[in-house]
Amino acid sequence: MSPSETGGKALFRNLHPLVLASSSPRRREMLTAMGLSFEVVPSEIDETGGEGEAPRTLVEGWAKEKAQVVSRQFPDRWVLAADTIVVLGGTIFGKPQNVDDAVGMLRQLSGRRHEVISGVCLVHGLRHFVHVRSIRTLVHFKPLDAAEIAAYVATGEPMDKAGAYGIQGMGAFLVRSIEGSYTNVVGLPLCETLEDLTANGVIAPAASAT
Repeated sequence: MSPSETGGKALFRNLHPLVLASSSPRRREMLTAMGLSFEVVPSEIDETGGEGEAPRTLVEGWAKEKAQVVSRQFPDRWVLAADTIVVLGGTIFGKPQNVDDAVGMLRQLSGRRHEVISGVCLVHGLRHFVHVRSIRTLVHFKPLDAAEIAAYVATGEPMDKAGAYGIQGMGAFLVRSIEGSYTNVVGLPLCETLEDLTANGVIAPAASAT
């Protein structure tokens, strides 16, 4: 990924090489839109287990594991990883396994307020640096009827998204209101991520180059 893909002037610039340990197109798009250059190296970890752990602890742990796995391949580079989950009444909703699973998730979320929690981790192997944190957003769905759920699932959009919806796409019609970071619901809390990258000297505002 490179700043030229943004189609305009860059807002930020890289001070050091960056690796994104994620296959999420939404995360890639958000970072690219800021003008950042990075290599994409997905980390496919086993996001199971952890029964009894708090959702924040789980998602931070998964983000940290993703970053550290990829950092072993690139110990001299900064590695960024993130993981996002939907939580309703203590139950974690990941990506749906099939159409029926997507329908079931949306039925449960209908008319209710749920949490979206993202863990974000920044690692540099040679510097023995690990920074991880989580961001929480509350999302309130409108009541959904069976026809609305069926029509949305039929679009295919829910199938690769935690909680079976994408707020940045057609799934926006599901959302009555949110409290907190919008980009967190998309899959990467952009404000906090850029703060961490800037604070640790990985990136800087493009204007500071002059």
